Amino acid sequence: MGPLPDPLVCADGVLVREPSLWQARRRPELLAAFSSEMYGRTALGRPDGMRFEILSTDPFALGGRATRREVSIRVGPEPDAPRILLLLYVPKGGAPGRRWPAFVGINFFGNQTVHPDPRITAQGAAERGSKASKWQVETVLSRGYATATLYCDEVCPDVPDGLAEGVVGWFERKGSAGRAPDAWGALGAWAWGLSRALDYLDTDPDIDASRVAVHGHSRMGKAALWAGAQDERFALVISNDSGCGGASLSRHGPGETVAQINHGFPHWYCLNFRKYGGNEAALPVDQHELLALIAPRPLYVASAEDDAWADPRGEFLAALAADPAYGLFGLKGVGVREMPPVNHPVGERIRYHIRTGPHDMTAYDWSCYLDFADKHLAG
Repeated sequence: MGPLPDPLVCADGVLVREPSLWQARRRPELLAAFSSEMYGRTALGRPDGMRFEILSTDPFALGGRATRREVSIRVGPEPDAPRILLLLYVPKGGAPGRRWPAFVGINFFGNQTVHPDPRITAQGAAERGSKASKWQVETVLSRGYATATLYCDEVCPDVPDGLAEGVVGWFERKGSAGRAPDAWGALGAWAWGLSRALDYLDTDPDIDASRVAVHGHSRMGKAALWAGAQDERFALVISNDSGCGGASLSRHGPGETVAQINHGFPHWYCLNFRKYGGNEAALPVDQHELLALIAPRPLYVASAEDDAWADPRGEFLAALAADPAYGLFGLKGVGVREMPPVNHPVGERIRYHIRTGPHDMTAYDWSCYLDFADKHLAG
């Protein structure tokens, strides 16, 4: 592995020594570089005319243990503007008027897959509750957190020609054909969708929007990191097995490469990112700087022992190399120089673990994330 770019050195060589210069100069530089060369420009924040409609509320969901809410997020005032269906579960109990911290993430196959609840509106043909182990809805609720999710294909279909549909097709009025070299791809769209979910949560009387954690597994872990890097309203960011183009260093080598990910998923990144296949040393940034963009907010990066494709060591090294940005704020990051043994989380403001098992998001992972959230979001 060659030398990594220094996250604290500005483009003109100035070394960042205090948080004010980081916020004013270095952070905008890094965001611009990732936008131009990797994820593409997210040209829009909250669009004018975006509106929310609560489609259903059940205060006795899951046997009375939660309130279930389904919310339509219409991204424009036009009746045919794309709609994103947000599923939200809120714990029951607590003092009257209590506002709950929350987790939000994107699912792969439809909201109905995160729990077997028969009243969740089905999206697609995937079996109800088929991915429930990755979401641990009832465990999250029992620990005192709301949980929200949206279906990736309603934001941007996860297929090579999906950029012609969803929010990218709507706002750009064109898909992958003829797109600009720095135009956003699916990952940028998914990250944008997570911020729109947070826009809704900020209006929900049951949610404390200042205590929302964004999380994601695999490709959605990449999206969660990019969402958290851009949108400082997310109070905590979690990457689960996000690998190449997510938490793992592009320069590290083992596992999926930049060339492979651009070949296999040509719609995920901007076209400029293709220049760096087999030429990672030319990248103006690397993924430790993406993680650094989350400073000073808490960050959790997790890997799996049998997930060589996601390069666990590259994920650990990226988390470690993000430490200097946290140090600017007087915070300890990972705090150790050597990769920890399996099932042994390490770190303070940046937490890292590698667990036994394959590429997955498990009950063990959730237990670690909830413990971390208890430290930083609870109360």
